Amino acid sequence: MRPGDESRLIEQAKRHDPDAVSELYNRHVDQIYQYVRSRTDDAASAEDITADVFLRALESLAAFADRGVPFVAWLYRIAQARVIDHWRHTRRRATVAFDDHDLPEWLAAEDVATIDVLQYGQVLAGLQQLTEEQQQVINLKFMQGLSNAEIARIMDKTEGAVKALQRRGLETLARLLNDTKSH
Repeated sequence: MRPGDESRLIEQAKRHDPDAVSELYNRHVDQIYQYVRSRTDDAASAEDITADVFLRALESLAAFADRGVPFVAWLYRIAQARVIDHWRHTRRRATVAFDDHDLPEWLAAEDVATIDVLQYGQVLAGLQQLTEEQQQVINLKFMQGLSNAEIARIMDKTEGAVKALQRRGLETLARLLNDTKSH
C-alpha cells in the first residue's frame, strides 16, 4: 500500500463512498478482531465488540484528522475503549484469554511440543497476573506483531514507556514461572 492510498480512502469514506468504507474495513477487520479476541472471554463478544469498533469509527470518521498516526492506531484506541467498556459492563477483571491458536510468537511451535499441559497453564496464568498495560503491550508485540513505535502510538505512550512495560511484564512472567518451578 502506498502512503497516500489510505489517506485517499479515508477522505473518500468521509464523503460516504461505500467502496472506500468497505476497503478500510477489509484492510483492518482481522487485525482488530484478533486484538479484541485476545482481550475478551469469548469469540462472540469479540465479534460484537469488533463490529462496534467499526460502527463507532464510521460514526466519528468525519472528526478523524490525519496527523501522521496510522488509521489502524485510531482503530486500536477505539477497540481498547470498547474492551474496557465490555469488562466494566460484565463487572469482571479483564485478562488475556489465550486459545491454542493464539500462542505468542515467543512460544514457537517447536517449543509448544515440549511444554506440558501444566506448564502451558502456568504461562497463561502468569500472563493474566500482569498489569493491564503489560498484557496489552505483550499482546500487541508478540501476538499482533507490532513494532514498539506502533504500540506507542496506539497506547499514547513513548517508545521508552512501551519498552519498559514489555521488559517489566516479561521479567514478572519469568519470575512467576520460576516461582512455580521451585514449588
